Amino acid sequence: MDDLTATLPGVSRPPEGLDRESLRQAIQHEYALVADEPERGFHFHTGRPLAARLAYESAWLDGIPEPTIASFAGTGNPFSLGVLEAGERVVDVGCGAGIDSLIASRMVGAEGAVIGVDMTPAMLQRARQGAEAMGVGNVEFKEGYAEALPVEDAWADVVISNGVFNLFPDKPAGLREFARVLGPKGRLQIGDILIQKPMSDGARRNIDLWKG
Repeated sequence: MDDLTATLPGVSRPPEGLDRESLRQAIQHEYALVADEPERGFHFHTGRPLAARLAYESAWLDGIPEPTIASFAGTGNPFSLGVLEAGERVVDVGCGAGIDSLIASRMVGAEGAVIGVDMTPAMLQRARQGAEAMGVGNVEFKEGYAEALPVEDAWADVVISNGVFNLFPDKPAGLREFARVLGPKGRLQIGDILIQKPMSDGARRNIDLWKG
């Protein structure tokens, strides 16, 4: 599919004049603070209260390190679309502090595997610390962008993502990457936010609106 914008309503290309590098830097700065200073308070919900609001089961959080939970900043619950199966291979796009990756690692078990991808070094550090604290051996965290995932073609059974699709401006590029890393029977389980009215070009170039 060469032009996703022609076939998927609401999926648009980046607006002209949006400085993508500045946008990425702003997002990295914001979420580095969430990783390093979760107690600071943000204009979006975070941590254990957010997980409860999004109907994360308490059993999923048992044993997840508190620093990982504290830095959780998702917008939905990808597991509400179905629990993962034992032995499945999972890519967590925009894994952040790693809470969904670690939950997924338990669901898929020792025969499965999880790759968490994020562009913010502080979040990756938090995620790796969480995995080490839990002694998890079937999850790996990699630095990268949603539009250029560091994952082999057709590797995954499932791509999960939570509050990240709204952050990157080139939606078609991201969707192509999701399709590339999924196997023939692969599926998406995404939690995110939507707006239901058109935005002005000025608003779509406003980095403060993009980053949260």
